[in-house]
Amino acid sequence: MDARLRSTLVVASVLAAAGLLFSVSAQLADRPGGRQPEDLAQLVRAESERVERLSERVDALEAEVARLSDAAAVNLPARAADLAARESVVSGSRAVSGPGVRVSLDDAPASSASIPGVRPDDLVVHQQDMEHVINALWSGGAEAMTLQGERVTSTSAFRCSGNILLLHGKVFSPPYVIEAVGDPTALRAALDASSGVATYKQYVDWVALGWSVNAADELELPPYTGTTKLRYAQVPQGTDVFS
Repeated sequence: MDARLRSTLVVASVLAAAGLLFSVSAQLADRPGGRQPEDLAQLVRAESERVERLSERVDALEAEVARLSDAAAVNLPARAADLAARESVVSGSRAVSGPGVRVSLDDAPASSASIPGVRPDDLVVHQQDMEHVINALWSGGAEAMTLQGERVTSTSAFRCSGNILLLHGKVFSPPYVIEAVGDPTALRAALDASSGVATYKQYVDWVALGWSVNAADELELPPYTGTTKLRYAQVPQGTDVFS
């Protein structure tokens, strides 16, 4: 290839490249929306300005959120100083100690099966027997309660199968011990006034079901550590839970 041909090819290549650049530049210039950045420095300046505008908008929105939060807080009703403590006791999330009573229920001895007219169901402690005791203690002013050492809360549910108790996913056997913190005199009086407890005492006299009530100067009730979320039941709107 001679020098003249080589020069001709180089010139043609440069002209082709220049034409391509002019074509791209023309296409960019014809895009709708007005002027476009012509170089990297101009593009950086444009993006920086856009970020600054967005940052100012974020600051304005954050200030508005803070203003609305302050306004809402002013209109909130004041909470009683001891409300949090009372809520934790009611929910069972707080350990409770103090005087109270200890109630024990137990199945009848095997020898009671020979009593005329006795059925097997007459010789065991039933779910409703414990429910009568627990409800009576609540009505007597119990502040907190445990069953088999498990804290009883508003969402606690226990079931009996034969002489086996199911509570909080655990299995227990008799004797069943219920401890309640409160005024021992008032708690005893509530037990004596319960018709359900009175019926249980009749079986105590007949088949020798276990029954004892003892005052305690100091009970230590642990907190409930399980979930308190309701899956089905809900407190109706407007219900005052803590009055």
